[in-house]
Amino acid sequence: MTSREAGPGDALRLAFGTLSVLPVRFPHVDRRVAGRAMAAAPLVGAVLAGLAAGVQALALWAGTGALLAAVLALGSLALLTRGLHLDGLADVADGLGSGKPAPDALRIMKASDIGPFGVLALVFTLLVQAAALTRAAGHGQAEAAAALAIAVVTGRAAIGIGCLRAVPSARPDGLGAMVAGTLPPAAAAGTAVLLTGAAAGLGAATDLGALRGALAVTVGLLAATALLRHTVRRFGGITGDVLGALAETAAAAALVVLSTG
Repeated sequence: MTSREAGPGDALRLAFGTLSVLPVRFPHVDRRVAGRAMAAAPLVGAVLAGLAAGVQALALWAGTGALLAAVLALGSLALLTRGLHLDGLADVADGLGSGKPAPDALRIMKASDIGPFGVLALVFTLLVQAAALTRAAGHGQAEAAAALAIAVVTGRAAIGIGCLRAVPSARPDGLGAMVAGTLPPAAAAGTAVLLTGAAAGLGAATDLGALRGALAVTVGLLAATALLRHTVRRFGGITGDVLGALAETAAAAALVVLSTG
């Protein structure tokens, strides 16, 4: 930690350093910087989506077929994030599935192993994402890239919802404690509006359609909000694992909407 005044660059570096494998140094870290980093999460998502869309396009060009191209794109996202969000999804599923009181559920989530509920959550979510992305690719390569971008960025925007000021941390330490309650509602609302507009524009530019693009963002964020309320009620607040689960849930829900029609 340094004595200099934190700038926007610190938050952006922290966002990329925390939410991706990109080797970024972030010397200045405090709750204010951490909150700004979570607000910048959609920017990280846009970069990762671009890289994953490139993998998908290359696979389609090579003639792998839409399904394998979708799997490779999702696999590249997992590599680009160290599997961080998928790990969070599995841990949250194990904690919720245990049916135990919050302290015991949190201990289960912190364990290094993965239980049956975590396995089921991972398999189901990845199958849904792969099937939906394959369906979107059936409309064309541009539609596949647009669907991937909308879903991934929506997932990262969901992380910000978990960091709203009214949301407490379930633990006194960890990522959740650092970012819980750091984002004002106006910041999350502004991100949602901008993202919905951008998704509508991407949809209008492709066969996905403007309405489907905007609806995908809305449904994705609503799904994440519902999960957030449930986890806060069960665990007493958020953890870093909860933020990862929100991202994967929102992305999957958005992809399902984009696969329709």
